[in-house]
Amino acid sequence: MLYPDNSADKLGFTEVKELIKAHCLSTMGQQMVDKIQVMNNFDLIRKFLSQANEFKNILQNDVALPINHFFDIKSLANKVRIEGTFLSEEEFFQIQTSLTTVFAVIAYFNEREGQYPNLEALFEHLPIEKTILKKIDMVLDAKGKIRPNASRELQEITSGISKAEQEARRKIDHIFKSASSSGWTADGSLTIRDGRLCIPLLAENKRKLKGFIHDESATGQTVYIEPEEVFSLNNRIRDLEFERRREIVRILTQLTDELRPYVPLLLSYHGLLTKLDFVRAKALFAIDVEGVMPVVVNEARLRFINARHPLLFLSFKKEQKTVVPLNVQIDEGTRIITVSGPNAGGKSVCMKTVGLLQMMIQAGLLIPADESSTAGVFKQLFVDIGDDQSIESDLSTYSAHLSKMKHFVEMANGKTMILIDEFGTGTDPQFGGPIAEAVLESLNHKKVRGMVTTHYSNLKIFSSNTEGIENASMLFDNVQMKPLYQLEVGKPGSSYAFEIAQKIGLPQQVLNLAKNKIGFTQKKVDTLLVDLEREKKEIYDTKVQLNRQQKRVDDLLIENEKLKSYLEENQRALIRDAKQQAKDIITNANKLVENTIAEIKNNQADKEKTRALRENLNREAQKNTVKTEAAAARQIADEEIKVGDWVKLTDSNTTGQVMEIAKDNIIIAIGDLRTVAKRKRVQKVSRKEIPKEIRRAGTSASSTSDVAGFSPEIDVRGMRGEDALHAIEKLLDRAIMMSFNNLKVIHGKGDGILRKLIRGYLKKYNEVSHMEDEHPDRGGDGITYVHLK
Repeated sequence: MLYPDNSADKLGFTEVKELIKAHCLSTMGQQMVDKIQVMNNFDLIRKFLSQANEFKNILQNDVALPINHFFDIKSLANKVRIEGTFLSEEEFFQIQTSLTTVFAVIAYFNEREGQYPNLEALFEHLPIEKTILKKIDMVLDAKGKIRPNASRELQEITSGISKAEQEARRKIDHIFKSASSSGWTADGSLTIRDGRLCIPLLAENKRKLKGFIHDESATGQTVYIEPEEVFSLNNRIRDLEFERRREIVRILTQLTDELRPYVPLLLSYHGLLTKLDFVRAKALFAIDVEGVMPVVVNEARLRFINARHPLLFLSFKKEQKTVVPLNVQIDEGTRIITVSGPNAGGKSVCMKTVGLLQMMIQAGLLIPADESSTAGVFKQLFVDIGDDQSIESDLSTYSAHLSKMKHFVEMANGKTMILIDEFGTGTDPQFGGPIAEAVLESLNHKKVRGMVTTHYSNLKIFSSNTEGIENASMLFDNVQMKPLYQLEVGKPGSSYAFEIAQKIGLPQQVLNLAKNKIGFTQKKVDTLLVDLEREKKEIYDTKVQLNRQQKRVDDLLIENEKLKSYLEENQRALIRDAKQQAKDIITNANKLVENTIAEIKNNQADKEKTRALRENLNREAQKNTVKTEAAAARQIADEEIKVGDWVKLTDSNTTGQVMEIAKDNIIIAIGDLRTVAKRKRVQKVSRKEIPKEIRRAGTSASSTSDVAGFSPEIDVRGMRGEDALHAIEKLLDRAIMMSFNNLKVIHGKGDGILRKLIRGYLKKYNEVSHMEDEHPDRGGDGITYVHLK
């Protein structure tokens, strides 16, 4: 499958395994990580990926799995197999806690039946035998110690030890008090010597008390005596303790015998715990590298979207830097990608990223890429990276490369992925280039998939003219003279040898001499590549700008259509209402006229009654009469003047806004000036009669209060995307009007969907200079600062 054997080391897969091992809780899980292999069984790969993905979902979105203890119960089960052996209290306690964990895990998944089908398959048909726990619980307490009542004999022995200890203590306390009152004891209290409780006596008094001397002080002035009366009791206690130990061994042996039939089940429980630890470690590593499960197909192809090298991602994460994502596709149409470009431009990292992610997928590991990525299954993975020269095998660098090429050409097929770094190097380019081209042509005939990196122009030309092989280049900013680490498929890249040498500071005369030594055709090709890349970048930037402007125009057109529809609908509604009101007025007027005529006839044209009826008609007509502007102005003039109203000086026709009213005096703001006028010298006017320029100048003071009350911060957490964008747009409009420099948008972290939506929306505004995350200690990428131009 893998060739050569050190391919995993070359691509960084071994380092990935070490990082996964660090997440394991048990040595069994670590041993299982060591056994991770690149597989080519599609169903097995999909199952392992699904298990890791489900466990990741539990860790991120569900209640914590009750995994508390992982012990190697396999070795304990193997010990139980042997007749005559017995497990210690500690070993039984390990089995007890492990089984408790197993049963809790099974109960956890039973409560979520069908939610995690691939993880449930780990313990499918595995019986829950709680009899084992019950047997152990009858012997051990919660702390893993033998219960005093584990058997009748043990209970009697324990009771006898307790009584003997109490009697011995009572007697020695009595003797100690008596000796102390006689002045025989040294300073201090009762002490333990050789496991016996002793009385400290002065050396000159040691003959005054019968007993056994266990020890003496360093100076010899104090001796430690066990009284004769207590000696026999302590011996009795020692005998009982031996009996207790023998009884415990008998109980543990009996319990081990009862456990022996369950050995196969214990081994199954052990397997479940090991697999859980293993899958948990894979899920934790996936969270570290933001790994996901791509679409997996049983074909020799791949399509990685926004893929990142996991080791580079973790390294940059510590330094708070971001990895430039990789987008690459290898399929039947584009089988081999020839990557060229400047040195240190990311060619090798690009190729290693593809190789490592493919190995991770086929080992059942989630990868740091977009969920819409597609990963296939390759039967073989051939890698030629680095220098494998060998003194023992008498192989030079180029010989080592050729040995691998020989294996590649002979063994590769349509389900093989090849990764070759610096294809054809190690010998004279005049000969190494054609050999590399011949090898590439042979591999292409075999429908091999993969990537190669090179600086050779003949390989670039061959790739551009050969079906199934595609050129690609690592982009380079030839203005700032730095790599962009972006892969662009479709054209070869320049090595930028002279540009990089010039930036480093190589003397100009040396550069000129070098340029004169290279062939005219080669120089022209390289110059054309540089110019092509520069022009393509300019076209791309222009295209992005045009797309942004087009998007703005489209948005304005859509908004205009909405406003037009809204106005037309309002116009139709107003006409309908006006027609209905007119109809009601006419109907009511007809009724009123008919009633009036009837009243006049009934009253035989009485003058007073007729006059009253005519006044009633006039009142009703006045209600439905449209006021003229002059009448409206007179009505406004008669209204009470308040602060903020617009007034006109009757003797000069000068207009201004009322700022303050003091009795019969009115303070009026005329632009930036203030004047005082009598109430009778001013006339209230409608706001419509005031020119816009005067109104704008008059409201400048109130706009100051608007600025003071404006907050350049908005919290859109929990809002739908459309509502959030509408609220941010209103805030942005006000900020631009009030000349604010920046805004603070709180959108939360979550899956980052709302953050991407908001930032993508704000990028279309020319007024937005740039955006950045808040400091990690104050919210990080859950808050976006929007800087305005």
